[in-house]
Amino acid sequence: MSGINKVILVGHLGKDPEIRTFENGSKKASFSLATTEIRKDKEGNRIELTEWHNIVMWRNLADLAEKYLTKGRQIYLEGRLRTRYWDDANGVRHYITEVEANTFLFLSPRESGGQTVTQVPNQTVVQQPPMPPTPPETPAPESYSDDDLPF
Repeated sequence: MSGINKVILVGHLGKDPEIRTFENGSKKASFSLATTEIRKDKEGNRIELTEWHNIVMWRNLADLAEKYLTKGRQIYLEGRLRTRYWDDANGVRHYITEVEANTFLFLSPRESGGQTVTQVPNQTVVQQPPMPPTPPETPAPESYSDDDLPF
């Protein structure tokens, strides 16, 4: 059996995405994402624990990130962990672990327009904000008898 490398995060962007365009035309978007967990200590005081994640998006996702993502925006993100390394000019090896995103969903509305843009592999879907639920037209009966049961 092979392993599973899946990351699911819900958080806020710590900065606007940094976009790099390579010679072959492909794009890479990099940004930080903050996830916050709220706990209470032994005395009942509220404690916020924030983790910062390095996020990388490639090609079409990088285009969407460049277009729509901004600092503070809340997103749902799925991807996988990747660790890479490089040697600096002094020969010292450096490591970084990043989340390589393969899909994301906006959770906070855009500042203008109120549409939600969802990115799934190979397609982009633009949705209007959800409508509030409507109440049922016929009220439920106040009491039931054995004759009302379907079995």
